[in-house]
Amino acid sequence: MTAFLSSVPWAADPSTEPVSLDEAAKQAGDAAGWVEQNWSTWLNTGLRIALIIVVALVLRMLLRRALTRLIARMNRSAQAVEGTALGGLLVNAERRRQRSEAIGSVLRSVSSFVILGTAGLMILGAFKIDLAPLLASAGVAGVAIGFGARNLVTDFLSGVFMIMEDQYGVGDSIDAGVASGEVIEVGLRVTKLRGDDGEIWYVRNGEIKRIGNLSQGWATSVVDVTVRPTEKLDHVNAVIGEVADDLAKAEPWNEQLWGPVQVLGLTEVLLESMTVRVSAKTMPGKALGVERELRWRIKHAFDAAGIRIVGGLPQTAEESVPDPSASMAAPSALASPTSPQSLAASPIAPPANISK
Repeated sequence: MTAFLSSVPWAADPSTEPVSLDEAAKQAGDAAGWVEQNWSTWLNTGLRIALIIVVALVLRMLLRRALTRLIARMNRSAQAVEGTALGGLLVNAERRRQRSEAIGSVLRSVSSFVILGTAGLMILGAFKIDLAPLLASAGVAGVAIGFGARNLVTDFLSGVFMIMEDQYGVGDSIDAGVASGEVIEVGLRVTKLRGDDGEIWYVRNGEIKRIGNLSQGWATSVVDVTVRPTEKLDHVNAVIGEVADDLAKAEPWNEQLWGPVQVLGLTEVLLESMTVRVSAKTMPGKALGVERELRWRIKHAFDAAGIRIVGGLPQTAEESVPDPSASMAAPSALASPTSPQSLAASPIAPPANISK
């Protein structure tokens, strides 16, 4: 009995004053009355909190499931166009799958934060906690963090829009202005590039003002061939046409060429040379390799056909026939001691001594 009374908050401390049975019964009755008066409030609050939690979890699950279905539909549409003529000009299915998964991850994280954060505030309100000071403090802290971390917010927002708009992805060769190279990692804050010399560039997304993607769509190979002006243009065109046909049938160039090799015509005509431009549409990132192969094959074909390739600027007349007297001094009239100029410039002899 004493142990029970000591556990009741309304009972007096047994070590200081003994408690009678009447006082214990009165305190037990008060406790029972207090519980009877507040049990409905407790039940209402508990049910309200449970309902908030259940609704938040169900809403979060439905929203995440809808986002998952949307991402799966995007992947199916990407697989449907893969292998077609239109799909060759678009991003491949694996690239679009990675992009859609990144977008879905961001959207799921944002939706979970909003739903669970709202549910937490509603639960605090159910406990009769004044949220005004909390919201005011959160607002002040948000403004302070916004001013202090504005660059971080700018980087994050830029990264989100870059991913959503599919401006570039892993494996693309891009020119980001501040750096260029192959993309090896795309983050919401930083993009990681591998430079031509193997260096790794960490570029903040907020610092990227313009992007040149060299791996989307198609590329163009341009080769300028300089020959003598006495060569027959029809003959040169025929030889280049044979080279183009052979290149289009050879492996692996037949896959990298997305259009016929064309002779665009003369781009420059000088006294000792003329330049013929050759162009071809290629796969993204394969333009340099096709250009090298074109130069190699054109050089061999021109050698076999007797067409001479020249280069450089024509030599000027002054450079071809140097003046031998350029390094010689002009003749002088003072060189002869008997010339009038030399006699006039000679010093006057002193007069002879006159004796007295």
